[in-house]
This record gives sequence, structure tokens and C-alpha cells, in this order.
Amino acid sequence: MLGTREPGIYGNVTLAAINAALTERATAHGITLTALQSNHEGVLIDAVQAATGLTGSEPAADGLILNPGGFTHTSVALRDAVAQLPCPAIEIHLSNVHAREPFRHTSLIAPVTHGQITGLGWRGYLVALDYLAMLFDEAGPNVSMEPGRPDTKPAKPQKAKGAKGAKGDTNPS
Repeated sequence: MLGTREPGIYGNVTLAAINAALTERATAHGITLTALQSNHEGVLIDAVQAATGLTGSEPAADGLILNPGGFTHTSVALRDAVAQLPCPAIEIHLSNVHAREPFRHTSLIAPVTHGQITGLGWRGYLVALDYLAMLFDEAGPNVSMEPGRPDTKPAKPQKAKGAKGAKGDTNPS
């Protein structure tokens, strides 16, 4: 639906175009990117839990870029899954949620992330990826996940091998 759903709010760039731009930028940074879109809360929770590396199904991700869409304001379960990540997570929204309806002003997800990017349209995804790449360059794969403390670094910085992110565009906000 992205690219056709309310283009005055979400723009006319498709999810495929966003993923292509992200893949190109990730490759330039030496990062491996995994993209996922689902309208189903459980699918997103499963992907976030797999990104922890604790399920045994996949190795842990080094970072997460997440657009929780409408689940931003309603999903305690998604929030709890993100809180378990051992890596930095960035919440992103295409529109400026703080300039929209009051119910969109509260995020259950933001308090357990490194930060929130809103209102930059599709380019916000690139900003999030560039930020994660900068963290990996500065602090290596052991960058602190402590929410609100993106400047926290480990004692011995190391170069990251790459990042894998699960990105969910459920109902972009």
C-alpha cells in the first residue's frame, strides 16, 4: 500500500523503492540488511525475537530499524520484544506523528529504543541506517542498547561485521 495509501501523508515512494535504496546504502556501509514487512503483529514480534539471537533460528542482529505503524500506540507485546534486543533499535515513522492526531503522539516503543525518527519521509530510513553504521564504526558490534544513551561505548571498540535489521511497515504513520 505504501506509495498509494494517503500519498499526502506518506508520500508516493513504494516499499520496494525504499528497500532498494536501503540495500544500496547498506552495501556501501558494508552492512547486510534484511527487510521485512507485515501487517500482522505476531509476525513482527517473531522477527524481533529472532533478531535477539535467543531463539536459535538466526544469529543476533547488530541493529534494528522498525516502523511499527499503528502498533506504535497499542502494542505492549511488540514493545516488550524490542526491549529484549541486545542491539540498538531505531523507531521510524514516515510522517511527523507529533503533528498529527493526539493519539499518535504517544509511542509505547520509543522508550526502549535508541531513538525515534519522524517526519522525514522515506529518507528517514536512510538516516536511521547511517546512524547505525556510525555507531558500529565508533563502537563495534557491542554498542550499548541502553535506551536514551546512544553515546555509551564499550571499553574496547571493534569494527562491526555487519547489521541485520527487521523492518516492519505495518500501517506507516
